[in-house]
Amino acid sequence: MPRAHSSVPTRHRRKKILKAAKGYWGGKHSQFKAAKEQVEKGLQYAYRDRRNRRRAFRTLWIARINAAARIHGMNYSTLIDAMNKKNITIDRKMLADLAVKDIKAFGELVSNLHA
Repeated sequence: MPRAHSSVPTRHRRKKILKAAKGYWGGKHSQFKAAKEQVEKGLQYAYRDRRNRRRAFRTLWIARINAAARIHGMNYSTLIDAMNKKNITIDRKMLADLAVKDIKAFGELVSNLHA
C-alpha cells in the first residue's frame, strides 16, 4: 500500500495559523512555530480580556453612579441599598447611562429614594 501524504491538510493548517499571525513583529508572522505559539498566546489574552472588559465596565458604571449620586447628596452604597429596599431593579449599566445622559431623571430617582 502506498504511503499517504498529508501535505494538503498540513499546508492548510499552517496557512491558517500564519494568516492569524499577520501583523506580528519579527519571525512571529512568518515562522510557523513562533507564529503558532504567539497565536495561541493571543487567543489566551483575548479570552482573559473579554472577562476583564466586563469587570472594567462595571467599575466605570459604579464610579459614574457614585459621582452622580454625590451631586444629589447621597453616595453609591446608600443609593443601591435604598433601591434594593424599594424593589427598584435597574442594572448598573442603565443607571450609569441615566446618570450621564439624563441627570434630571436620575435626580428625580434619587429624590424619591431620599424621601
